[in-house]
Amino acid sequence: MNLKNSISPERGSFILLLSICFVASLGGVLFGFDTAVISGTFGMVESQFGLTKLQVGWFGSSALTGAIAGAFMAGALSDRYGRKPVLKLAALLFFVSALLSAIPPDFRFLVMARLIGGLGVGMASVLSPMYISEFAPAGIRGRLVALYQLSIVIGILLAYFSNWLLLKYSNSVSAIFTTGILNKVFSAEVWRGMFAAEMIPGGLFLVLLFLVPESPRWLIDKGYTEKGAFLLRRINGNADEEVFAGSRLHSEKRTGLSELLKPGLRKALIVGVGLSVFGQFTGVNIIIYYGPTILEDAGYALGSAVQFQVLIGIINLIFTVVALLKIDSWGRRPLLIGGMVAVCISLLGIGTLFLTGTASGIWTVALLCIYIGSLAISINAVIWVLTGEIYPTHIRGRAMSVATFANWSTNFAAAFLFPWYVSIVGMGTGFFTFAGFCLIGTIFFWKMVPETKGKSLEEIEKMWVKVSDE
Repeated sequence: MNLKNSISPERGSFILLLSICFVASLGGVLFGFDTAVISGTFGMVESQFGLTKLQVGWFGSSALTGAIAGAFMAGALSDRYGRKPVLKLAALLFFVSALLSAIPPDFRFLVMARLIGGLGVGMASVLSPMYISEFAPAGIRGRLVALYQLSIVIGILLAYFSNWLLLKYSNSVSAIFTTGILNKVFSAEVWRGMFAAEMIPGGLFLVLLFLVPESPRWLIDKGYTEKGAFLLRRINGNADEEVFAGSRLHSEKRTGLSELLKPGLRKALIVGVGLSVFGQFTGVNIIIYYGPTILEDAGYALGSAVQFQVLIGIINLIFTVVALLKIDSWGRRPLLIGGMVAVCISLLGIGTLFLTGTASGIWTVALLCIYIGSLAISINAVIWVLTGEIYPTHIRGRAMSVATFANWSTNFAAAFLFPWYVSIVGMGTGFFTFAGFCLIGTIFFWKMVPETKGKSLEEIEKMWVKVSDE
C-alpha cells in the first residue's frame, strides 16, 4: 500500500500530517544521539577528572537514571497539561543538558548535566510516539509511529559520526585557535564539543514544536471538541463519532491509573510492560554501549571494533526502514514474533562462538549483524507502535509512563550489571542468557500480544473491553 495514497487529498492534508510526525520524531533523534554520544567520551572524561571505575559507571548510567524519572512523570503531566507543552519541556531539557555538559568545571556538574538530559530523554520516549499515534490514521499509523524508531537509529549514527569528525579535526582547530574557549571545547578537551553538538538538534526540536498543534484526541478528551474535531478532519478527512463517544464516556467518570488494573485493560498494561522488559533483555542496548568492548573481547583490535560498530549501526538503519515500510501491511505480530525467533538463533550462535574460542572470526560480526537486523525489524520498531496505541486516550500518557518506566529501569539494570555478569560467567554465557530471555519473550508475545493492524485507537480500546467481558 502506497503511503501517500493511503490518504487522498480530499480527506486531509498529507503534507501537514507528515510535517507533524516529522517534528515529533525528532525526539527520537535526540534519544539516539544522547544515548550514543557518551560512547566517545568515556576515556577522556575518566582521564581528565581522575575517575574511579565506579564513577565511570555512574557517569555512563546517570542519563539513564534521569530517563527513568522523566518517563515516570511525563504521562501524568501530559494527561493534565497536554502532549505539546511537555514535549517542549523535554526539548528544553535536551538543549540545557548539552550546553551544561560542554562547560562543566568538575565531575559533579557533568553528572548533573547528564541527569537533566536524561529527564528529557525519558519524557520524549513516552510522548513522541504517543503524540504521533494520536494524529495518525489507522491504516498507516504503524509506519508513522515507526518513524520514531527510525529517528532513534539516525540519532545514534549522527552521534557516532559527530564524535568521529570532532576527534578527527581537533588538531586543525588547535592550529587555528591556540587558546580560549573554542580551543578548550573543540580541541584540548574535545569531549566537551561532542556533548555541545547536541545543542543543534535540541534547539531545532524546540523551535519546530512551536509550529505544530496539540494532539486532537487530547483536545477532544479534555472538552475542546470543536478544535480537536477540526484537526482530525484536516488530517484524516473525518472525525469519527467513536472518538467523541469515547470522550463522553470517560468524562462521565474520571479515574486514575488504577483503571488499568481492571480486567481487559490489565492485559494491556501487562503487554506494554512485557514489551518494555523483554525488549531490553534482548541485549540491544548492551551492543550500543559495549559493542567495541565485546568485539575486543572476541580478539579484534580497537580500530577494527569501532569500524564494525559503524557497520552494525548501518545494518540497524536499513532494517528499521524495512520495518517502517512493512509494519502496516505485514502486521505487528508477524514482525515481532518472526524477528524474535531470528534474534534467539543469532544469540545462540554468538554464544557458541565465544564458548568454543572461535569468536575472532568474521562469523561473530556476521551473526551480530543478523542479530541487530532482526531486532530492528521486530521488537525495536514494534514496541513504540504498540505502546502508543494499546491504551485509552484519557489515560494513555500515564499508561505509557508505566511501560516506558519499565523500559528504562530494565535498560539501567542490564547496562549496569552486564560488565560484572560477564566477568563472572564469561561472554559466551552472557549471550546464552540473553537468548534465554528472548525465548521467554517470544512465547510471551505469541500468547499475549494482539494484532492491531488497521484498527483505530478507539477500536483497540473496545477490543480490551471485550476481553474483560468474556
